[in-house]
Amino acid sequence: MALKKLNWSNKFKDHSVKYFLPCSVNNEFELLAVWTHRNNSPNFGYIGQFWKYFQVNKKNFKTILLAGDFNSNSIWDEWDRWWNHSDVVKDLQELRIESLYHKFTNEKQGFESKPTLFFQKKIDRPYHIDYFFGSDFFQKKLKFIEIGNPEKWLSKSDHMPIFCEFN
Repeated sequence: MALKKLNWSNKFKDHSVKYFLPCSVNNEFELLAVWTHRNNSPNFGYIGQFWKYFQVNKKNFKTILLAGDFNSNSIWDEWDRWWNHSDVVKDLQELRIESLYHKFTNEKQGFESKPTLFFQKKIDRPYHIDYFFGSDFFQKKLKFIEIGNPEKWLSKSDHMPIFCEFN
């Protein structure tokens, strides 16, 4: 497998976003590793950081797999933010990019039956904040998607791994 780091912009107006790693995989598709955080931004924390990155790089989102810790879910949407989780999901859908978990399970955003995070490793603090989003290419080839079992993984991290298999 050949990975090549891509030189996509991390500048949105006068602000930089961090922790996005775009790569080309075998010159066949792009992989964007994502870790969103507050980044000292009271208004554009977490999903707002991804929204900014997306605004300047969406022209590159063609045959793409986005994977990582988005620290976001529609349960935290705020009505007065045009870049909340649900709006970002809609923006991605306009480019035919969908959450592979939601596509595979037919569950709605915010109503996930499987958490990807147990906050501070507490089983009673479950959230679904980690995602694989994929373009049509990946949606058509998705064979299955599975979230790791907390009984096996919680001793290692409060985030559960997500496993995808493609045809």
